[in-house]
Amino acid sequence: MELKRFCSRYPKRVAPTPGVIRDDFGHFRIAGPESYHQNSMPLESLLLSRDAEVIRVLQPALEKLSIEVEVCPGVRSGHEIVRTEKFDAIIVDCDDLDGGLRVLEGLRKAPSNKNSVTFAILNGNTTTQQAFQMGANFVLQKPISTLNAMRCFSAALNFMIREQRRYFRHPVEISATLGSGEGQKLMATITNISEGGMAIFFRGRFPLGSVSANFRLPGAATPLEPKVQVAWMDDSGRAGLRFVDLPEGSREQLNQWLTEQCATAEKRST
Repeated sequence: MELKRFCSRYPKRVAPTPGVIRDDFGHFRIAGPESYHQNSMPLESLLLSRDAEVIRVLQPALEKLSIEVEVCPGVRSGHEIVRTEKFDAIIVDCDDLDGGLRVLEGLRKAPSNKNSVTFAILNGNTTTQQAFQMGANFVLQKPISTLNAMRCFSAALNFMIREQRRYFRHPVEISATLGSGEGQKLMATITNISEGGMAIFFRGRFPLGSVSANFRLPGAATPLEPKVQVAWMDDSGRAGLRFVDLPEGSREQLNQWLTEQCATAEKRST
């Protein structure tokens, strides 16, 4: 991407540390080190700021938690990256970067990052309450100390991991039947799957109207029958399908299977 030449990416370095977790209801609990995070997919963050002191403090704090960080100093390039790429965390310098507040407000409307963990950096112009109303999950006040940065990012770590597991797609090769209310049926092969959807390969005409899928996870006794919606499709017979209606029992079965796959991958990496 042309705009990305103005941004800098810093790789992860060491394993994460324990933290304090705040759930969706504002409650807190202690979290231990996440072996899932240590041994599998790296977390990725975007830091939108041109403040050298902010970058100096936040970059090593993120690295210590094994979070890759991409630093972007411009709102225009930041908008484009947020629109086209997925990040587990997005950190926005709201008060000292012209247009930073607009980026924060627009994040929940961006399909790729509407569920990303969001941090607002404030410097006296925007209140904490206003930042939360605009969609921030966490707030950092300038001047930011290393200790405060570590506490804040540690508190958010498990939320990042949970969101990553929600969208991460596990490679598979599973036969599936797609059908519509109009009686059309299509055989397909699922090539990867996550909590939110799956990718398929198919030959033939994709069913019209409301579409349901029928497939069985490896080792499962009962099939899953989610209603799906096309997220994307190309001319080579590949498509991405989003789950729009998955019964609670089926969702629990899928989540359990995905958790087992993560645990297996973790054991292989140790």
